[in-house]
Amino acid sequence: MTFARVRALVVLAVLVVAAGVFIVVALVRDSQSSVSVTGGCPAGYVPANLKLPEAKDIKIRVFNSTDRPGLAAEVSNDFKNRQVQVIKEGNSGKAVPGVVVLRYGPKAVGAAHVMRSFFLNQAKTEFNIKRQDDVVDVVIGPDFRQLATPTEFNQSVSALQNPEPPKGTCDAGIH
Repeated sequence: MTFARVRALVVLAVLVVAAGVFIVVALVRDSQSSVSVTGGCPAGYVPANLKLPEAKDIKIRVFNSTDRPGLAAEVSNDFKNRQVQVIKEGNSGKAVPGVVVLRYGPKAVGAAHVMRSFFLNQAKTEFNIKRQDDVVDVVIGPDFRQLATPTEFNQSVSALQNPEPPKGTCDAGIH
């Protein structure tokens, strides 16, 4: 065996040993070792669905809180054309300020996050931890003009990124 071949084998052996040491150190110092694979919430927390659903999987109720007649039906039709499931439409007994208020519970956190994008992130959100359904209530305010175009919607979804669990909830891996 030539000296060059011996030197190459020694270098290769040193690299293999160094890689083995690196792997062992990485596994020993892994800070994720205490995280549960199945998820779960700490005591007293409510599991929240943070998954961002497709429009066809979102259920909403649309309410008009303005003095513009037929606004709820108009917005409902726009949402239906975008494949969102409209469960109910009607008038709200109480006026809301701004463009829109989105009301939802733990099972609709991801859906409400996506719904914000239809309003170019100008929606006020009202989270109710006691709510049990997976429906988002869309209460149209006086500053509403129109829903975002598909391009604006996609840009808005990208800008929002992923939702954070609201206070008192955690992501229990409901994906």
